[in-house]
Amino acid sequence: MLETLLPRLTLTPEPGRNPREYFPSEVADVWLEIGFGAGEHLAWQAAARPEVGIIGAEPYVAGMAKLLSKIADSGIRNIRLYTEDARDIIAALPDGSLGRAFILFPDPWPKTRHHKRRFIQIEMLDQLARVMRQGAELRFATDDAGYLMWALERFAAHAAFAWTAETPGDWRTRPPDWPQTRYEAKAIRAGRACTYLRFVRI
Repeated sequence: MLETLLPRLTLTPEPGRNPREYFPSEVADVWLEIGFGAGEHLAWQAAARPEVGIIGAEPYVAGMAKLLSKIADSGIRNIRLYTEDARDIIAALPDGSLGRAFILFPDPWPKTRHHKRRFIQIEMLDQLARVMRQGAELRFATDDAGYLMWALERFAAHAAFAWTAETPGDWRTRPPDWPQTRYEAKAIRAGRACTYLRFVRI
Protein backbone atom coordinates (compact mmCIF):
# COMPACT_ATOMS: atom_id res chain seq x y z
CA MET A 1 0.00 0.00 0.00
CA LEU A 2 2.94 2.32 0.53
CA GLU A 3 3.73 1.84 -3.15
CA THR A 4 0.17 2.04 -4.52
CA LEU A 5 -2.22 3.87 -2.21
CA LEU A 6 0.17 6.40 -0.69
CA PRO A 7 1.07 8.12 -4.01
CA ARG A 8 -2.66 8.63 -4.69
CA LEU A 9 -3.27 10.26 -1.33
CA THR A 10 -0.08 12.26 -0.87
CA LEU A 11 -0.36 15.98 -1.42
CA THR A 12 2.31 18.48 -2.41
CA PRO A 13 1.91 21.74 -0.49
CA GLU A 14 1.35 24.65 -2.86
CA PRO A 15 1.69 28.11 -1.30
CA GLY A 16 -1.63 29.91 -1.16
CA ARG A 17 -3.69 27.07 -2.61
CA ASN A 18 -7.13 26.53 -1.06
CA PRO A 19 -6.71 23.22 0.80
CA ARG A 20 -10.20 22.12 -0.24
CA GLU A 21 -8.76 21.68 -3.73
CA TYR A 22 -6.55 18.82 -2.53
CA PHE A 23 -9.60 16.56 -2.24
CA PRO A 24 -11.30 14.80 -5.18
CA SER A 25 -14.81 15.74 -4.02
CA GLU A 26 -16.12 18.99 -2.61
CA VAL A 27 -15.65 19.32 1.16
CA ALA A 28 -17.30 21.75 3.55
CA ASP A 29 -14.23 22.27 5.73
CA VAL A 30 -10.60 21.21 6.10
CA TRP A 31 -8.95 19.92 9.28
CA LEU A 32 -5.28 19.13 9.95
CA GLU A 33 -3.83 16.45 12.23
CA ILE A 34 -0.16 16.98 13.03
CA GLY A 35 1.65 13.74 13.80
CA PHE A 36 -1.16 11.19 13.62
CA GLY A 37 0.82 8.19 14.89
CA ALA A 38 -0.93 5.01 13.79
CA GLY A 39 -3.88 6.99 12.46
CA GLU A 40 -6.67 5.72 14.75
CA HIS A 41 -7.92 9.20 15.55
CA LEU A 42 -7.58 10.52 12.01
CA ALA A 43 -9.43 7.56 10.46
CA TRP A 44 -12.22 7.84 13.03
CA GLN A 45 -12.69 11.55 12.41
CA ALA A 46 -12.70 11.07 8.64
CA ALA A 47 -15.29 8.29 8.83
CA ALA A 48 -17.47 10.27 11.24
CA ARG A 49 -17.30 13.49 9.20
CA PRO A 50 -17.26 12.56 5.50
CA GLU A 51 -18.12 16.14 4.55
CA VAL A 52 -14.78 17.33 6.03
CA GLY A 53 -11.46 16.94 4.27
CA ILE A 54 -8.72 15.91 6.70
CA ILE A 55 -5.01 16.34 6.05
CA GLY A 56 -2.71 14.12 8.09
CA ALA A 57 1.01 14.83 8.44
CA GLU A 58 3.23 12.04 9.74
CA PRO A 59 6.90 11.42 8.85
CA TYR A 60 7.15 7.92 10.33
CA VAL A 61 6.67 5.13 7.80
CA ALA A 62 5.24 2.61 10.28
CA GLY A 63 2.46 4.95 11.30
CA MET A 64 1.71 5.86 7.70
CA ALA A 65 1.46 2.17 6.78
CA LYS A 66 -1.02 1.50 9.60
CA LEU A 67 -3.25 4.37 8.49
CA LEU A 68 -3.11 3.29 4.85
CA SER A 69 -4.33 -0.16 5.92
CA LYS A 70 -7.28 1.43 7.70
CA ILE A 71 -8.11 3.55 4.65
CA ALA A 72 -7.92 0.55 2.32
CA ASP A 73 -10.19 -1.53 4.57
CA SER A 74 -12.78 1.20 5.13
CA GLY A 75 -12.83 2.97 1.78
CA ILE A 76 -12.46 6.39 3.41
CA ARG A 77 -12.06 9.03 0.68
CA ASN A 78 -11.70 12.33 2.56
CA ILE A 79 -8.09 11.98 3.76
CA ARG A 80 -4.97 13.43 2.20
CA LEU A 81 -1.48 12.73 3.53
CA TYR A 82 1.89 14.38 3.87
CA THR A 83 4.97 12.38 4.78
CA GLU A 84 7.27 15.24 5.73
CA ASP A 85 7.25 18.02 8.34
CA ALA A 86 3.79 19.45 9.03
CA ARG A 87 5.35 22.90 9.13
CA ASP A 88 5.57 22.74 5.33
CA ILE A 89 1.81 22.43 5.02
CA ILE A 90 1.10 25.13 7.59
CA ALA A 91 3.45 27.54 5.82
CA ALA A 92 1.72 26.91 2.48
CA LEU A 93 -1.88 27.27 3.71
CA PRO A 94 -3.71 30.53 3.03
CA ASP A 95 -5.02 32.61 5.91
CA GLY A 96 -8.09 31.32 7.73
CA SER A 97 -8.34 28.08 5.76
CA LEU A 98 -8.58 25.51 8.61
CA GLY A 99 -11.60 24.75 10.78
CA ARG A 100 -9.79 22.48 13.23
CA ALA A 101 -6.28 21.29 14.09
CA PHE A 102 -5.14 18.34 16.20
CA ILE A 103 -1.83 17.94 18.03
CA LEU A 104 -2.26 14.74 20.02
CA PHE A 105 0.49 13.33 22.22
CA PRO A 106 3.42 14.97 20.42
CA ASP A 107 6.97 14.06 21.38
CA PRO A 108 7.61 15.98 24.63
CA TRP A 109 11.38 16.18 24.11
CA PRO A 110 11.75 16.00 27.92
CA LYS A 111 15.42 17.00 28.21
CA THR A 112 15.87 20.74 28.72
CA ARG A 113 18.36 21.04 25.89
CA HIS A 114 15.75 19.57 23.53
CA HIS A 115 12.85 21.85 24.48
CA LYS A 116 13.49 23.96 21.38
CA ARG A 117 12.36 20.92 19.34
CA ARG A 118 8.91 20.83 20.89
CA PHE A 119 6.19 21.53 18.36
CA ILE A 120 4.33 23.95 20.62
CA GLN A 121 6.29 27.19 20.39
CA ILE A 122 5.04 30.78 20.21
CA GLU A 123 6.23 31.00 16.61
CA MET A 124 4.22 27.89 15.69
CA LEU A 125 1.14 29.22 17.44
CA ASP A 126 1.55 32.38 15.36
CA GLN A 127 1.46 30.25 12.21
CA LEU A 128 -1.50 28.18 13.39
CA ALA A 129 -3.39 31.35 14.31
CA ARG A 130 -2.82 32.62 10.78
CA VAL A 131 -4.22 29.55 9.03
CA MET A 132 -7.13 28.88 11.42
CA ARG A 133 -10.26 30.91 10.90
CA GLN A 134 -12.07 32.67 13.72
CA GLY A 135 -13.94 30.14 15.84
CA ALA A 136 -11.76 27.22 14.70
CA GLU A 137 -10.71 24.72 17.35
CA LEU A 138 -7.24 23.45 18.23
CA ARG A 139 -7.07 20.22 20.22
CA PHE A 140 -3.96 19.26 22.15
CA ALA A 141 -3.34 16.19 24.31
CA THR A 142 -0.37 14.98 26.32
CA ASP A 143 0.57 12.54 29.06
CA ASP A 144 3.70 14.49 29.97
CA ALA A 145 3.27 16.91 32.88
CA GLY A 146 6.24 19.02 31.85
CA TYR A 147 4.98 19.46 28.31
CA LEU A 148 1.50 20.23 29.62
CA MET A 149 2.78 23.19 31.61
CA TRP A 150 4.95 24.29 28.70
CA ALA A 151 1.98 24.25 26.34
CA LEU A 152 -0.37 26.01 28.76
CA GLU A 153 2.15 28.79 29.32
CA ARG A 154 2.43 29.41 25.59
CA PHE A 155 -1.25 29.20 24.84
CA ALA A 156 -2.00 31.54 27.76
CA ALA A 157 0.51 34.03 26.41
CA HIS A 158 -0.97 33.99 22.91
CA ALA A 159 -3.76 36.47 22.21
CA ALA A 160 -5.25 34.41 19.35
CA PHE A 161 -6.25 31.36 21.40
CA ALA A 162 -8.68 30.99 24.30
CA TRP A 163 -8.84 27.87 26.47
CA THR A 164 -12.42 26.57 26.52
CA ALA A 165 -12.27 24.60 29.81
CA GLU A 166 -14.74 25.60 32.52
CA THR A 167 -14.43 22.64 34.89
CA PRO A 168 -11.67 20.07 35.66
CA GLY A 169 -13.65 17.46 33.77
CA ASP A 170 -13.18 19.48 30.60
CA TRP A 171 -9.48 18.65 30.50
CA ARG A 172 -9.52 15.30 32.27
CA THR A 173 -12.05 13.61 29.99
CA ARG A 174 -12.12 13.27 26.23
CA PRO A 175 -15.34 14.52 24.60
CA PRO A 176 -17.42 11.95 22.67
CA ASP A 177 -15.98 13.00 19.31
CA TRP A 178 -12.37 12.48 20.44
CA PRO A 179 -11.50 8.77 20.12
CA GLN A 180 -8.70 7.14 22.03
CA THR A 181 -5.38 6.55 20.29
CA ARG A 182 -3.09 3.57 20.70
CA TYR A 183 -0.47 5.72 22.36
CA GLU A 184 -3.02 7.12 24.81
CA ALA A 185 -4.16 3.62 25.79
CA LYS A 186 -0.54 2.64 26.40
CA ALA A 187 0.01 5.72 28.58
CA ILE A 188 -3.07 4.95 30.67
CA ARG A 189 -1.97 1.34 31.16
CA ALA A 190 1.36 2.67 32.39
CA GLY A 191 -0.42 4.83 34.96
CA ARG A 192 0.21 8.19 33.29
CA ALA A 193 -2.56 10.78 33.45
CA CYS A 194 -3.66 12.21 30.11
CA THR A 195 -4.82 15.77 29.63
CA TYR A 196 -7.08 16.98 26.82
CA LEU A 197 -7.05 20.68 25.99
CA ARG A 198 -9.28 22.56 23.57
CA PHE A 199 -8.62 26.09 22.39
CA VAL A 200 -10.70 28.31 20.16
CA ARG A 201 -9.25 30.75 17.65
CA ILE A 202 -10.43 34.23 18.65
